[in-house]
Amino acid sequence: MLLDFNMLDTLITSKTRVKLLLKFFLNSNSSSYLRALEEEFDESSNAIRVELNRFEEAGLLVSETVSNRKVYRSNTRHPLFKDIHSILLKYVGLDHVIGSIIEKIGDVRQVYLIGDFARGINSDIIDLMIVTEGLDKTYLLKLVDKAEKLIKRKIRYLLMNSFEADIFLKKQSPSEYLLLWQSEG
Repeated sequence: MLLDFNMLDTLITSKTRVKLLLKFFLNSNSSSYLRALEEEFDESSNAIRVELNRFEEAGLLVSETVSNRKVYRSNTRHPLFKDIHSILLKYVGLDHVIGSIIEKIGDVRQVYLIGDFARGINSDIIDLMIVTEGLDKTYLLKLVDKAEKLIKRKIRYLLMNSFEADIFLKKQSPSEYLLLWQSEG
């Protein structure tokens, strides 16, 4: 089921809180510190600090000091981590993309989220890297078009074979990509 784009904003009225959830819980490899978040979100450090403190007190975020900076990341051991992650996948529409596109287009090995969403930044564009050894590109275009209309976001994708994908991923930081789906074979 696709969540209405505004549903999360209705349930959670703090825009800063929604941004922090996306930042840290969509890709658990994301980490950041207060000043970087201030710049990324274009918000006051005080509003961000208040929300970071709330999340940390609730055990949803953990922090460590690195070079005189308090660096935050999601607490993947928190009992609600998987639930929050799942809600965010639905909020973004990625669960629908996987269900309606990836599982129907052919020989797909892996699908990675890249781009803004992989870095935890809300966007109108979902960037995917599809690792495949061959698929029906015409059918893929039809499915992408249908999915875009349903989730009200643009979907861009890169098609790569396994060798190309390995090279691409080695050049990226783990916070710049997220494995969304992998074939069982």
